[in-house]
Amino acid sequence: MTPRHLFTPLALALASLSPTAHAADTVFELGRIDISGARSDARTVLTSVDVVGGDRLQDASVLETWGLMRRVPGIQLTEFNQGTTSGKLSMRGFNGEGEVNAVKLLIDGIPSNSNDGNMPWIDAIWPLEIGRLTTVRGTNDPRFGQHQIAGHVEIDTRPGGNYLSHRIGADTLGQRDVQIAWGRDSGDWRSQLFVGWRTGQGQRDHSDSQRQVVAGQLFYQPEGRDWRIGVTARQHEADAQEPGYLTLAQSRQDPEQSPAHVATDGGTRTLRQFSLRADGQPAAGLDWQLLAWRNEFDDARFVTFSAAVSQQERDTQETHHGLRASLRWSPAISGLHRLQLEAGGDIELQDDASLRYLTRERARQSTTRDQAWTQRTRGLYLQALVEPTPTLRLVPALRVDRLAGGFSNQLTGKDYLINDYGTISQPKLSAVWAPLAGHSLYANWGRSFQVGVGAAMFKIGRVDDLAPSINTGWEAGWKFALPAVNGRLALWQQTATNEVMRKLNDPSNDSENIGATRRRGVDLQLRGALAARVEGWLGLSRQQAIIVTPDSSSGAVAGNELDHVPRWLYSAGADWQAADTLQLSAWLQGQSSYELNRANSAGRFGAYALLNLAARWQVAPQWTLSAELKNLADRYSEYVWFDGTQSLHAPGAGRSLALSLQSHF
Repeated sequence: MTPRHLFTPLALALASLSPTAHAADTVFELGRIDISGARSDARTVLTSVDVVGGDRLQDASVLETWGLMRRVPGIQLTEFNQGTTSGKLSMRGFNGEGEVNAVKLLIDGIPSNSNDGNMPWIDAIWPLEIGRLTTVRGTNDPRFGQHQIAGHVEIDTRPGGNYLSHRIGADTLGQRDVQIAWGRDSGDWRSQLFVGWRTGQGQRDHSDSQRQVVAGQLFYQPEGRDWRIGVTARQHEADAQEPGYLTLAQSRQDPEQSPAHVATDGGTRTLRQFSLRADGQPAAGLDWQLLAWRNEFDDARFVTFSAAVSQQERDTQETHHGLRASLRWSPAISGLHRLQLEAGGDIELQDDASLRYLTRERARQSTTRDQAWTQRTRGLYLQALVEPTPTLRLVPALRVDRLAGGFSNQLTGKDYLINDYGTISQPKLSAVWAPLAGHSLYANWGRSFQVGVGAAMFKIGRVDDLAPSINTGWEAGWKFALPAVNGRLALWQQTATNEVMRKLNDPSNDSENIGATRRRGVDLQLRGALAARVEGWLGLSRQQAIIVTPDSSSGAVAGNELDHVPRWLYSAGADWQAADTLQLSAWLQGQSSYELNRANSAGRFGAYALLNLAARWQVAPQWTLSAELKNLADRYSEYVWFDGTQSLHAPGAGRSLALSLQSHF
């Protein structure tokens, strides 16, 4: 299906547009959403947008923040369960292996991806301080450039207010945590502070870990003024052992074991994030935002992937500086219900280093990588939001990006220039129409881009410049509100030219071109009353990711499935308000199996279906006791990958009980 075929039915439908006004939007909400004090840009992106309120996140029993994404239908989680490298989220037919990192992460608006597109900074924000979680899927949002191949995730902290909250939790796996969140609005000042500590052992042997985080915000807005300025800071420390990967036989015999060859595996990680921000409304219909940030990432990991290979030490240091500005104008135009024009730009400078060693029980034997590079990314975008009537919204947009930088191989003493990718143009177009109250029909088309990361971004061993991989995506959807159920149904597709995949265990830090790819699928989300005081929900995604035209070096893989992409993702559950102070919940989550390699020759693994129960009891006006029984049936689950000779397995957790006590003052 082409963009022309996608928009023609919508254009024909506009001819019979009803004069009755009905608000048009594409956002699917879960929980209570508080957007005070924040500009909610994601709500104007006409694609599949999910917003989860803080009330559904703050008391969650999760070991890692990415685990909160289980609350969002259609999101795939890849659970490595290896110390500081614990897991990752992905969407729209992209896997979480780290080969193609297709999701942009923003924490309070700060880009929070490492150079390779992974999202380590998600570990630095914990559930109790989260105000909302927003997922934006597709290729039609012009605000962000690199790493937003399939969409982005925004995690926003609480918007302000006077509060003191704490959470004390423990589970039967041996994990314990304490979280404290404090906020105060006093006159012209707004301040917030968060501290968190988590320690314990997972279900598997050799999985002790300890994590702590401290974060703060301070904002100043003079009374009666239309501007404010603020600073934020965040630091996260982690020290964790790695239980390692098991062979197929080991995983079936004793999934809780840790093999002897990983006895000294583990790592430490330090994350820092600072920002200075300002925004204002100097005149009616005009507002601006300015954000400057600095990210620091220091990671040291010792890992032995199997008994047949040596231990590696992997050290990464990254420092990112960035600046983003945007200006929005909403003039009153005769004959238009609404017009909004927006322009913005961003620049980011990275200083990155990656070192690797072969080690024996953490003693260095030889150096296999010593690389340092700089990367400068500049982007500009223009967007218009046009509403000819209250029932129709059109959003054309254009984004352009340019990249620069230099690379040094410290082992050879050689320096290299970046590929000249030129000006990367990304046009986008979106539309939504509300023909009836409670119903929105929407469609979008857009382009995003992918370039190599690490050494693959530079002209090493070649003279010619590489071109960026262009991702072209479209989506058509229907959001509806019926008497008994609300929901959203979306059909989508995304194709890529010369897609690039990282070579994950390659000492040279290079990538490979796998050729042209196609991802497509359908997403269904439902929410409604099942009975008095009982609300149910369902999320179902069918997806396919295949190689259409392989690169000449990829072999006979045309038509094969891309690895680690399950065909089905599903979740369903119900919340029963059994009494004014007691809520009982049950939910099922799962996925189908996936291929382990692009040759589709290593078998299919990874399918699971886990049932969970929870109870939330408000024992006093400010105190809540929660219990969560995870994996009620004690079903086996696992993450599996293929090292070229055998499958390697990381078993998931079995049945466990988590208890927590939470206060709100």
